[in-house]
Amino acid sequence: MIKLLFWIILLAVVAFMLGFKRGRPASRDDRASAPPAPAASPVPPSARELESMVSCAECGTHLPAGEALPGRGGQFCSASHRAAHEARLDAAATARARDGASGS
Repeated sequence: MIKLLFWIILLAVVAFMLGFKRGRPASRDDRASAPPAPAASPVPPSARELESMVSCAECGTHLPAGEALPGRGGQFCSASHRAAHEARLDAAATARARDGASGS
């Protein structure tokens, strides 16, 4: 039982040391011989084009104005939402016309 416990502890220590070595930053010697990594230059907000956000007239989801689909009644996030909204507008116009014709 003691031998088994010894081997388990020894394996745990070795695994810990390997993991510790892997997670530690490179030494100065290793860094000196390695080529420098290219610096990532983030684009400042003034240089990139900022786009306004619009909301879908059907579901209210916000999306960039360049991705929005124009239609009757506003901007839409997808063609299906544009079609559903326009169908509802057509149905409402038909109902108004029918009510107006029957009411006279």
